[in-house]
Amino acid sequence: MPARSIGTATISFGLVSIPTKLYTTNETSGDIHFNMLHEADGARLKQQYICTKCNEVVDREHTVKGYEHAKGQYVVLSAEELKALDAVATQTIALEEFVPASSLDPLYVEKSYYLGPDKGGERAYKLIRDAMLETGLVGVASYSARGKQYIVSLRPFNEGLIMHQLRYAAEVKPWTEVPLPDLPELKPAELGLAKQIIQQIASETWHPEKYKDEVQERMAELIQQKVEGQEITVAPEAPAGKVIDLMEALKASLGMSKTDDRKPALAAESKTAAAAEAAPKKKTASKKK
Repeated sequence: MPARSIGTATISFGLVSIPTKLYTTNETSGDIHFNMLHEADGARLKQQYICTKCNEVVDREHTVKGYEHAKGQYVVLSAEELKALDAVATQTIALEEFVPASSLDPLYVEKSYYLGPDKGGERAYKLIRDAMLETGLVGVASYSARGKQYIVSLRPFNEGLIMHQLRYAAEVKPWTEVPLPDLPELKPAELGLAKQIIQQIASETWHPEKYKDEVQERMAELIQQKVEGQEITVAPEAPAGKVIDLMEALKASLGMSKTDDRKPALAAESKTAAAAEAAPKKKTASKKK
């Protein structure tokens, strides 16, 4: 079934205007939602607005929207004024620069939308898509919609284009705010084993279809049991394991036995131990003479 457009936007590329349609990238999920019910009779509850001043219940038709410009002080906006605020949105994706795709950290990606060509924009749509593909660059643009200006990136995707809504720099928490103790020096042997574990489960490409929400499936099964009149019991928690020895944990991850005397040839072997092993051999050789 063809996707349904959720809106329109015009890509501004120099003096070229490219009409497009926006499509959500999200597939309707089967998330499990719970409703609040009255314990006494099992009826569903509904939310109400209660005035904090007179403590009375207010119907939705008697509500207005306001902006808090100072603590406890609001300016009320009419429906017409709210529309005027939304009118600032130009629905234009104004390309401002082109940058290497690798320079856009995924940390800044907030949402993604597919972009398809609108009527009359097919040729220009393919032109901007192919030009970015051949140059290896992606577009960065400003985009005004829903009363807010966004920063977005535009890049080739399959046979078309995809738009990523990005966070502003001020919306990203600096890494320096993360408390980080002094990290210890790693032994070459530890790093070598960790790299072996990574190589064991490495793949040439990512296949998202092989990942499933097993927790969601398990919840659905348990709820069905409850619907059928069965009781839901809590599964015992798995004992929390503690990594006492990092090397032993790494070896166990590679399928090595703790009692196995064979050690991998790693750069962490002590030169002193090697010299001590060689010393008795020299004495034996001198006795034979």
